[in-house]
Amino acid sequence: MKQSLYLGHEQRLHMTPQLQQAIKLLQLSTVDLQLEIQNVLESNFMLEVAEEENDGATAKEKDSPQSESETDATDSNQPATETSELASKNEIPDDLPTDSNWEDVYDGSTSYSQPASNNQQEQWENADQAGESLQQHLTWQMQLTPFSDTDRAIAMSLIDAIDEDGYLHTPIEEIHQSLNPDLIDADNGIELDEVEAVLHRIQQFDPLGVGARDLGECLLVQLRHYPKDTPCLKLAIDLIQNHLGTLGNRDFNKIIRHMHISQDELTQVVQFIQTLNPKPGSDITPAAPQYIVPDVLVKKYKGKWTVELNPDTMPKIRVNQHYASLIRRSDSSDEANSMRDHLQEARWFMKSLLSRNETLLKVATCIVERQRGFLEYGDEAMKPLVLRDIAEAVEMHESTISRVTTQKYMHTPNGIFEFKYFFSSHVSTTEGGVCSATAIRAIIKKLIGAENQAKPLSDSKIADLLIKQGIKVARRTVTKYREAMQISSSNERKRLA
Repeated sequence: MKQSLYLGHEQRLHMTPQLQQAIKLLQLSTVDLQLEIQNVLESNFMLEVAEEENDGATAKEKDSPQSESETDATDSNQPATETSELASKNEIPDDLPTDSNWEDVYDGSTSYSQPASNNQQEQWENADQAGESLQQHLTWQMQLTPFSDTDRAIAMSLIDAIDEDGYLHTPIEEIHQSLNPDLIDADNGIELDEVEAVLHRIQQFDPLGVGARDLGECLLVQLRHYPKDTPCLKLAIDLIQNHLGTLGNRDFNKIIRHMHISQDELTQVVQFIQTLNPKPGSDITPAAPQYIVPDVLVKKYKGKWTVELNPDTMPKIRVNQHYASLIRRSDSSDEANSMRDHLQEARWFMKSLLSRNETLLKVATCIVERQRGFLEYGDEAMKPLVLRDIAEAVEMHESTISRVTTQKYMHTPNGIFEFKYFFSSHVSTTEGGVCSATAIRAIIKKLIGAENQAKPLSDSKIADLLIKQGIKVARRTVTKYREAMQISSSNERKRLA
């Protein structure tokens, strides 16, 4: 095979580190961006957090040259004792003894930073902590209950098998067989009835009904804690014990015939049962609440919708001029080259942040301009919108718009929404127009909210009502939208008149 030289042109996309950094910052959420900024501030000494304007003004006043006569005049207006007190509190000596500590001269307390009391400090520390899990909550109650060592071992096995909703789906036979023989009395052994007895004691823990093996047992445990003279108590127990499946199917006429009660009595019993908690474990949530910080703020000012970045989403950073002034252009030492590299990285990072903010503001403004109807009238006025529409308007690629709209939130008078909430597919209308899927879901929700609960609307009926309004949708489309909004079917929505 003969060797030869070949000269040709080809185009390749080369992603520089600066471009990779800009793309990374573009797709970060607000929380992740704050963490990234904090990491960069800790790793690059050329960057610093910009002080507030008041602090800057104070610094300028301190650094501004002042004549000795003005200084003397200022000092002479204050009493000698007051001047000495101020000097002792606020001034730090230039030269300190070599064996002195910083805390001996300056305690660090200011008018806006006072030491918190123990109670306040404990309250602040606990404010952000996640709550205890259901197993921890039950274990704490078990430790306060007088159990024998054997019963305590059984209780621990039962508590570990309870799921997050508070139900025990594992058969007690399996739990009985899985008990550790080292933790129990091997001479006497453990009977299955003893495991059942410990389970009944756990079911009396808070939240009431935890450890139940099915819905009926959970509700019965809660009902048996009511006083015996509670109205509808006997009927509620009878209904759950013998007709719970029929109640789930909403066959109220069958329940009336079998229980020999009137419709009004059945209505009272059902309302009483609805006060019970079918998932007692859901009251114990171990996860801490997640708060959403909006990236942009949308307001209506003088009849026009304005969009601005949220100033609280990130700190204002700048280049440290003191370190930047130490760089000597003629110096080629390793220290000078390192400082130049840090300065270049700092400038690129600030440029990437600026580019991110400009892109975010540009995309948010374009979304607001196209969804003014939603801001004025709500979900029913939402217009169809896809990523391509915004990409063409701002002259960017769809992938860039996808990064910008992911985990970014917009604060509007109607609430806080993710950018992607404003994007939805369209459905054709009978007049040749289009209607967004978000508007159709809002209309479906409105129709279901106004329906007769004794005769709820079926998906086919809702589709017919939408066609009368000029929106052509199939029954399966209505079902898909209804399930996406977590709305039950017509049979499950049925209520007594």
